[in-house]
Amino acid sequence: MFKPDSKKAKPGDIIEFEQDGVLVKGNVLPSKTKNSIVVDISAMENYENLNYGFPNTVVNHKKYRIVEETSDKKRNAGNLRSVFG
Repeated sequence: MFKPDSKKAKPGDIIEFEQDGVLVKGNVLPSKTKNSIVVDISAMENYENLNYGFPNTVVNHKKYRIVEETSDKKRNAGNLRSVFG
């Protein structure tokens, strides 16, 4: 049986969750949602069958566990800033 953890994932983290009896892994995307996260599952084989062909899905914070955390240094490296301020 799948057992989620209580930690909240951040953008860049890899999480896993259960959807329709299948264990799914994905990369957490930046979002402004409060009770859930947006996850890119396009790296999963046959993701089209899992999510009606969409590469992203929304997962409640109570329904996933973190498999790999991205360090703050790596997370901040992806944020581009404007040279114009």
